[in-house]
Formats: sequence, structure tokens, C-alpha cells
Amino acid sequence: MNNRITELFNIQYPIIQAGMIWNSGWRLATAVSNCGGLGLLGAGSMYPEVLREHIQKCKKATDKPFGVNVPMLYPDIEKIIDIIIEEGVKIVFTSAGNPKTHTSKLKEHGITVVHVVSSVKFALKAQEAGVDAVVAEGFEAGGHNGREETTTFTLIPMVKEQLEIPLIAAGGIATGRGMLAAMVLGADGVQVGSRFVASEEASSHRAFKQMVVDAKEGDTYLTLKELAPVRMLKNKFFESVMQLYKTNPTKEDLIKHLGRARAKRGMFEGDLEEGELEIGQIAGLIHDIKPAAQILKDMVEEFEIAKKEVSDL
Repeated sequence: MNNRITELFNIQYPIIQAGMIWNSGWRLATAVSNCGGLGLLGAGSMYPEVLREHIQKCKKATDKPFGVNVPMLYPDIEKIIDIIIEEGVKIVFTSAGNPKTHTSKLKEHGITVVHVVSSVKFALKAQEAGVDAVVAEGFEAGGHNGREETTTFTLIPMVKEQLEIPLIAAGGIATGRGMLAAMVLGADGVQVGSRFVASEEASSHRAFKQMVVDAKEGDTYLTLKELAPVRMLKNKFFESVMQLYKTNPTKEDLIKHLGRARAKRGMFEGDLEEGELEIGQIAGLIHDIKPAAQILKDMVEEFEIAKKEVSDL
């Protein structure tokens, strides 16, 4: 598979493993990179020096390209950016903020910059800011989401219609057939999150991974829109949020109820009742936990089979 995304990142397959908090440590990132995709470290759940450690471990474990996902609302963002530059990381995916803020500085150091968006408007703003590619993420995606509630199937062709730089599709993609569908709609590659959560190498808790595997259609829901829209599995914490909404809570009430480290408690520590369990709707199509290399291999094989089936129509 040779296209604008494989050439941009110097990878074999146009498959990017999303940089997900509490899931995307060096083991997952290097596993994906070593088998031809692009692995990303999820800096959003790492203190600066922890990120440095993960970057250094990545450099020892792979000679393939890998990158770092940086939510720009991160409190230590300047330290994170400096560490990325100091450690010689060549690919950065930014999200949750204005791409103008750090793109120029990163590119001055020879870093390829990609920004995650949820709308045509912000895709164009990212392009104007000078990023090298855009990830357009649909409403199906797990974790923090856009406010537009535009689904991937709708978002990708709308962004493609106006964007000039390479386009990566995200949200609800976990199979080779899903990958083919995204690329038929105009994407040059795909970013995959939830499927890689249910991998042996993901740094999240085994109990959370198993809950993802056990999830069925309708088991995720997007809520807390007043803070930052987040899609999560329904559990005791989720139900308590729904009960709180019945009291017409203020934003401060929601912040207090959410508390601190709720996502870490759920995804990393395995508290399936009181933790925030972020995952996408596609969890209903994930049925096992297996090595990241096997996940990527299966996606590529299914993509090729589906591509041939379509060409035979």
C-alpha cells in the first residue's frame, strides 16, 4: 500500500494507532510500528519525564517511525513539546486545541505535524496553520469528541471535498472493511483506537480490555458535553452522571462529580464501577484481545479481500 500517508510517515501500511490516554505506552506504539503501521504514544496521561522515558524505550525497541499524540490543553504542554524536540521525535499528532500554537515550532525542528479535528471548519483551520495532514474523527469515536456530532461516514467526504493535504479517517474503524470504506469515502489512511485498546500490548488494565470485548451495541454513550464531550462505557459512574443531570446541575457540579483521575481509575487501574471507561461504539464489533501485530495483519488481509470483492462487483 503506497499512498500519501505511507509516504508522509515512511510506513508500510496507512494505519495509525491512536495515541490514547492510559492505553498507548511504548509497548503498544513499538508493536504497531514494528509491523508496518504508525504507533503513537499517548502523552495526555504522562508527566513530562514519563513521556521522555517512553520515547527512549521506543527508540530502543524499534527502528521504525513512531510518534507522540499531544492534547494541547495539557498543563505541561511547553515541557512536553521541548522533550519531544530534545528526544528527536519526528512525528507529532496534536489535538484538543489550536493547531497554530505549536505547529511552527515543531516544523522548525523537522517534525511532521498532524492535527485531529471533528469538523470541516477545523480541518481547514489546521491546514491554514501549516500541518502536514489532518485526522478527521467522527462522533462514533471513544474518549473526548467534537461537539458537532458528525459521524465518520458523513465527515470524511465533507472534509475531503475541501481539504488539499492528506486526510486520515478516525472513529468507528476497527476492521479491514471499515478501513476500505473510509478510503473509498476519501481518506488516505485510518487512525484506529478502540481495536488497539483490546490488544496484549495496550497499557490499560486487563479488566477494562475485557469489558471492551464484552461490550455490545448501545453500551457506550457520549455525555458531559458541558465540560468536554466524552464517549464511555455505561457503568455505575456513568449512571451517577445520568442521575445528576436530572437535578439540572451547574458546570461546577459536574466538575466536582467527575473529580480527578477518573479515567486513570477506570482504564489504567481497572475500577469498572467508579472509573471513566472511554471507548468507541465499535467496541460492539471487538470480540477478543490479541497482539497488536495480529490486529494489524488481520486488518490488512481483510482490506485486501474486501477490495477485491468490490472490484469484482
